[in-house]
Amino acid sequence: MHDVIIVGGGIVGLATALKILEKKPNINLLLLEKEAKLSAHQTGNNSGVIHSGIYYKPGSLKAINCRKGYNQLLAFCDKENIKYDLCGKVIVATEINQLSSLETLIERGKLNGLKGITKITKEELAEIEPHVKGLAGIKVPETGIIDYKEVSSKYAEIIKKSGGIIHTAEKVLKITPQKESVIVETSKDSYESKLLVNCAGLYSDKVAKMTGQEINVKIIPFRGEYFKVKKEKHHLVNNLIYPVPDPAFPFLGVHFTRMIGGGIEAGPNAVLAFAREGYKKLQISLPELTETLMWPGFQKVAAKYWATGFGEMYRSFSKSAFTKALQKLIPEIQKNDLEQGGAGIRAQACDRNGGLIDDFLIYENKFAVNVCNAPSPAATSSLAIGETISDLIVKRF
Repeated sequence: MHDVIIVGGGIVGLATALKILEKKPNINLLLLEKEAKLSAHQTGNNSGVIHSGIYYKPGSLKAINCRKGYNQLLAFCDKENIKYDLCGKVIVATEINQLSSLETLIERGKLNGLKGITKITKEELAEIEPHVKGLAGIKVPETGIIDYKEVSSKYAEIIKKSGGIIHTAEKVLKITPQKESVIVETSKDSYESKLLVNCAGLYSDKVAKMTGQEINVKIIPFRGEYFKVKKEKHHLVNNLIYPVPDPAFPFLGVHFTRMIGGGIEAGPNAVLAFAREGYKKLQISLPELTETLMWPGFQKVAAKYWATGFGEMYRSFSKSAFTKALQKLIPEIQKNDLEQGGAGIRAQACDRNGGLIDDFLIYENKFAVNVCNAPSPAATSSLAIGETISDLIVKRF
């Protein structure tokens, strides 16, 4: 009998385990991860950005947890000697109709407690990023870069030292609620637990249903593809360069990111993946794709934003179109300056009415806490989200 079983070994599941063990050191905790390695999906394939919290609606779970998590993450990295760089970023308005959005973002940033954010002129932008073309921008000094796989590895190391158990290569197949516990059947064994925490990311909706949770959302997988900027063109980018985001979508648009381990990435786009773990363009799971296409919420999103979706898909298959999108920020960047990079999958919750959920989403029932939407900035926010979930768990003991 375990006190708590956590399903999912990404950064949120690991941070949750860490925080539970901090608050209740003698708790019997087991974490199950279906892959052979931890942080194999969203955590291990993101752009490695420490987000400041400028984008998020004041008072939302994203805003609150991003700011708390930001401070906790930096303190953790300082303590554990994990390398990071608060290099700052610029958000660039390239069109006149985006200028009012800069004001909105600055106001949000100030309400969320960011320090040092300033609106910058065209000339000031050129001093920070000489190769960027823009009408105006925002300087955000509290943004940084990091390797979240390294952070996750340290979380796991501390969990094990604190008495937590981690099993990899063990997929959860069935969860059966009992009178006072749940039975968790996996590909290798069967376990009983008083409580279960679902941090299964791309499969969090399916695991939630296994726990008997009624949910009104489905996870829609969006693939984000990156190009690498060739070394001889690294001088075009000093740090992080972002466009003004489209307020209709929970995505930030293609941007340039300097990486903590060296190199510069350009991207990501946001295209519908044909499988929940469809990291390659033509990787298809017919059952999962059918499930996505049949979801009423997705059908409404597709009907409303078909033109945007078609544009993203076109850029996915056309390097020229992808380059053109990047040239809005840096006109000098050319198709030949880009090499194929990797891709990540964003687990985006979509409700039945066609709403793309733009905040963290946590459900509770008698035996489980189900984290059913934890997109960016979940990595930055991981310790704060873990604290939130651990509070829900600890109060039950």
